[in-house]
Amino acid sequence: MTVSDTTPVIVGVGQFVERIDAPDYAGLSFADLSERAAAAAIADAGADIAGRIKAVGSVRTFEESGAMQVPFGRAEKMPLAVARRLGLKPDVAILHKVGGQSPLALIADLGEKIACGEVEGALAFGSEAISTVRHLLAKGENRDWAEHDDGEMIDMGMGFEGTLSPVSMAHGIRAPVVAYALCENARRARLGLSRQDYALEMGKLFAPFTDVAARNPYSSAAVKPMSAEEIATVSERNRMIADPYPLKMVSRDQVNQAAAVVLMSVKAAREAGVPEDKWVYLHGAALATEREILDRPAVDAYPAAKGAIDSAFATAGKSADDMAAFDFYSCFPIPVFNAAVEYLALSPEDPRGLTVTGGLPYFGGAGNNYSMHAFASMTERLRQKPGSFGFVGLNGGFQSKYGAAILSTSPREWPGCETKSVQDKLDAVPKPVLAEKPAGAGTVGTYTVVYAKADPVQAIVIGDLESGGRFIAESRDPATIAAMIESDPLGRAVTVTPDEKRNGFVLA
Repeated sequence: MTVSDTTPVIVGVGQFVERIDAPDYAGLSFADLSERAAAAAIADAGADIAGRIKAVGSVRTFEESGAMQVPFGRAEKMPLAVARRLGLKPDVAILHKVGGQSPLALIADLGEKIACGEVEGALAFGSEAISTVRHLLAKGENRDWAEHDDGEMIDMGMGFEGTLSPVSMAHGIRAPVVAYALCENARRARLGLSRQDYALEMGKLFAPFTDVAARNPYSSAAVKPMSAEEIATVSERNRMIADPYPLKMVSRDQVNQAAAVVLMSVKAAREAGVPEDKWVYLHGAALATEREILDRPAVDAYPAAKGAIDSAFATAGKSADDMAAFDFYSCFPIPVFNAAVEYLALSPEDPRGLTVTGGLPYFGGAGNNYSMHAFASMTERLRQKPGSFGFVGLNGGFQSKYGAAILSTSPREWPGCETKSVQDKLDAVPKPVLAEKPAGAGTVGTYTVVYAKADPVQAIVIGDLESGGRFIAESRDPATIAAMIESDPLGRAVTVTPDEKRNGFVLA
């Protein structure tokens, strides 16, 4: 198949990891890590392409996302700081929005600039250095990571709009583990499984991920394969974080990882001498935004993921059966359950696997940039089997944003990344009624118990009032929390009491 000269193709990918226990550990900054991965991606193209890269884009670090404060300072304009290190002179520099979907959004934006003829080459990258930050602080060491660049940068903004409501945050839904735990227990309620049985199902889902992470040289730390029982069983080394998640099911954010992708037009790649066996095409892509948790018709479901997945496959003219490999964003089990098991009917034991990296709890949860690693690893996998297809599923926020992408070495005109048609269908579905001042009898639809170290400190419930309407409430009463730990609270009757700031509940 002959494609247009301006068709964007992935021509180079790179990854980098710095482990604090490595003999050559240097405590690299966020920008330094990104430079290492980006240099590897440029070299991976196998030709002199640096002078053709005229657009650069960076995925936001956790610090740039407001999720943490690094006392060492940072590059004010990360895309330009990395470009300067590489000797690039870009015409366009972009800092993208918050969320695990942002690698696809960034690649799509840069690809569109290539397809429109604005630039002939582009570089997308991101990194996290949280492991080094915590390591240095624990040792009492300081660094100066502050940098300034004078060039222009397009800041796409945070993109938090609609992610969480003031009501949700007032009741303790702030950390991802809390939000996902509520979604996860809602799924368990729908399936009618006991705590023990569901825990084992989560362990079975993630056990194959540990095998992949153990073989991946870019994993954030040394990983050993684990059984489903090891992952699911609560112990001193696998303490409960927020019911139903023990530590080994939670995304590992303490990483020093970076990944990068280089895109070029077909014409530029050919002129530069990039071997065609390096080229990987986008065959379909879509992004969709989910509603805030309390506004979702079903707390456990993820229709934005289904919409994006369906759209990407339709554009590519392919199905899950046609894929040689998958990577599903796996910060916690439920986004994988939803995208892979519920929507694509895949088994955790599928011989193709559900990850090419090893997943966020084991390979490493490199912040918003995790799926850049997935794109890099998928590109390498597809090159090894020319003509095959791969799927990358990206998740952002609190099951808030989903991206889906189909890749292959087979030629394809640039399909763009669909958003509007998918979003219009999602937005047309009516919202459930949320009781403004919930009072009286109700039933628990989902819950979580949040732990501080080994101690349970808060219980959060979402359910339905007998009088009508959805409610959210919380309790810090030790007796109530103990009763919920002792006996499964799903479906249990409660009495809800409204307050000015937050609603309370007692078990009936």
